[in-house]
Amino acid sequence: MSGESRPAPLALMVRTLDEPGVLHALTRVILTHRANIVYVDIAERHADGSTVYFELEDIADEATDALLSDLMALPIVRTAERAPSFARIYGKRIIVVGGGAQVGQVVVGAVAEADRHNIRGEKISVDTIPLVGEEDLAAATRAVARLPRAVALVLAGSLMGGDVARAVYEIREKGIIVLSLNMPGSVPDAADLVVSDPVQCGVMAVMAVSDSARFDIRRQRGRRY
Repeated sequence: MSGESRPAPLALMVRTLDEPGVLHALTRVILTHRANIVYVDIAERHADGSTVYFELEDIADEATDALLSDLMALPIVRTAERAPSFARIYGKRIIVVGGGAQVGQVVVGAVAEADRHNIRGEKISVDTIPLVGEEDLAAATRAVARLPRAVALVLAGSLMGGDVARAVYEIREKGIIVLSLNMPGSVPDAADLVVSDPVQCGVMAVMAVSDSARFDIRRQRGRRY
């Protein structure tokens, strides 16, 4: 079971000119409204301009119109409007990394279980990347801690250890839940939970992050199934 959920942030799409200093000008306005930027991305970029996506916390609904008005007053801004946040649309994010066949089977279980929870109002999405090689796997593992909305990683392979295991310890310290298939190497010893069957591993990954599942990862750490 996951920790207490935070309220969905305020999401804004701001269409601007594409030139130096744009981001500085936008964030300066946001600062004057005392909003906390929790995510920013240049969503589109074309010859005639770019679109900047923001997610903001600590701003009341009644203050949103004033913020949009101040953004629209900037000469560089063409449009500024509210948008559904990624958290509201896609919710929590589970990342599955490893060998192609194992990744596919983990996803079968994860998507089926996520569908069960999402029908009831949760939002859990599943992303995958088939990879091999210690260097690429370790880099992908560490990157999960930097991915927006990522809360869990499943390592689905036939042999993983070395720097990948070190990366697992690092991202666990940052709050990412890590599940592993039962495989040779040191990764299973580093993971929160080890599950031999890939389909069941995907199911348990969703249960570990769900707000409604009666499953507490803290009581399962160190176990193998």
